[in-house]
Order: sequence, then structure tokens, then C-alpha cells
Amino acid sequence: MKDYQASLEKLRRDAAEAALIRDLATNPTKRNTFDRLAQHLSQLADGVEKAMAQASRGAGI
Repeated sequence: MKDYQASLEKLRRDAAEAALIRDLATNPTKRNTFDRLAQHLSQLADGVEKAMAQASRGAGI
């Protein structure tokens, strides 16, 4: 479960970093690219979090 937690934290950090780059970008193409990246990483983190919750319910933790 610690591996999942570490992955979740890394995905959240990476999503936040991509959002920061998006906010600082002046080029519209780069802004759009980093916006999509931030959204995708957030969705992946949500998926890991959901899997963790399901695993803990299934294992009786």
C-alpha cells in the first residue's frame, strides 16, 4: 500500500507542477499542453486513489 501512496503523492506533485508551468506559460500552445498534462495527471492520481480505497475495503483494512 505504501507504493500506491508514494505513486499517488508523486502524481499529485507532478500535476501541480504542470499546472504551475501552465499558469506561467505565455505561449498558448505550451499553456494548452501543460493544461492537458495537469488534467491527465490529476485523473491518474484520482484513479490510484480510487484503487487504494477499493483495495482497502476489499482487504478489510
